[in-house]
Amino acid sequence: MFPPSKGLLKITQNGEIEVLATEAEGIKFGTSDAVTVAKNGILYFTDASSKYELNDFAIDIFEGRPYGRLMSYDPSTKQTKVIARDLYYANGVEMSPDQDFVIFCETPMMRCMRYYVEGEKEGLTEVFVDRLLGFPDNIRYDGEGHYWIGIPTEYTYELDLARKYPYIRKVLVFLERHWKRPSIERNAGVMLVDLDGKLLERYYDPELKFVTTGIKIGEHLYLGNLINSFIVRLNLTQYPASETSSRK
Repeated sequence: MFPPSKGLLKITQNGEIEVLATEAEGIKFGTSDAVTVAKNGILYFTDASSKYELNDFAIDIFEGRPYGRLMSYDPSTKQTKVIARDLYYANGVEMSPDQDFVIFCETPMMRCMRYYVEGEKEGLTEVFVDRLLGFPDNIRYDGEGHYWIGIPTEYTYELDLARKYPYIRKVLVFLERHWKRPSIERNAGVMLVDLDGKLLERYYDPELKFVTTGIKIGEHLYLGNLINSFIVRLNLTQYPASETSSRK
């Protein structure tokens, strides 16, 4: 597991905890984020920000600088490697079904990237899905040819202004640090994409905020949340999705 500010941990069935890694290339993990395990035992994980901790995630995003990294950990050698750097809030991570690439999300860029770990493209990073309708968090493969991407908030007018104008970002950072920032997050949910990154469906609710994860088990979709202490369960046979397309 990879809890924020704790590092990469191994927990045995008896509850014993072993710290596997807390830094890479001499730089400590700031916001330990997501981890996935390949079939060959290699762990791939993201440090969303080497500068800020989880409580300051909004400051990192508003600052707009690439402090994120994608890394690998080999249990046989106990070595940690940085395989992709200068990422914009590197978030969720997931292996491809064929184990030839790993997908990770860049939240403020509204896209998911893939890094090839083997094959002719080994070492190459390219876009998997871009121009999403919201800011991606975690990504999970359902074993049925689809990825579910958690969307904490859709792309709003306020966030669009913040992306375009540094002054507005500075104001939002000030409010985040010293005051209560007005809520600009809305319509959280999940997006469904196929193995080629094509957007298929969208599930969202105007009242939801900060949905980070969507996991499909049987006929139900389970939604995790960053700020609320509950899990949403949605029966997919009873509630239709919204058709969606990428942001223009």
